[in-house]
Amino acid sequence: MTKVFRFTDLEGLFKRNAEWAKRMATTAPEVLASNAKGQAPPVLWIGCADSRAGEGCLDLFPGEVFVHRNIANVVSAGDLSVNSVLQFAVSVLKVQHIVVCGHTDCGGVKTALTSTKLGGPMDLWLRQIKEVRAKHAKVLEGYQDETEKINKMVELNVVQQVHNLCHNDFVQDAIKSKQLQVHGLVYDVGSGLLQKVDVPEDVEGHAFEIGCC
Repeated sequence: MTKVFRFTDLEGLFKRNAEWAKRMATTAPEVLASNAKGQAPPVLWIGCADSRAGEGCLDLFPGEVFVHRNIANVVSAGDLSVNSVLQFAVSVLKVQHIVVCGHTDCGGVKTALTSTKLGGPMDLWLRQIKEVRAKHAKVLEGYQDETEKINKMVELNVVQQVHNLCHNDFVQDAIKSKQLQVHGLVYDVGSGLLQKVDVPEDVEGHAFEIGCC
């Protein structure tokens, strides 16, 4: 039976960490030894902060993926955090791939679809998702099933964030020099599987060089 983590106190975290470190030292000691010398991940993963939808679905070791997560995997031109991550990942780490990954049953997307007001910074943050909703209102109106509508909106949001990503100067330069590819994915929280999102290279008459494979 799967052991589910239940947080009770800090000692519980230390215990689990010690058990994990012991397993790593036994089964993959070269990973920790390599990580002590630095990092050279080939992938930047931009995902949602949802606890169900992390990069753990890739079944990778520490050091194999550089990560940035926020509510609804948003890539905003005005966000210092994501732009700093992009600069470091592309210019310093020289990642070859950037993945923007949304997920089914996304709470941020659901909130934006229903226009629910949460107050505080969340309302400001979700305005970016609501803009995607407004842009694709006619498409979304065609979905009667609420779950299907949410998951379609998740895909549309991934497409938008990939295009936002490709406006970044560091990303553009790396794509043009054939050093970088950008991908859109959706993670199914029910099946644990990833699926590719087709990202058009022309939206509303504006051409983008995405470099998707």
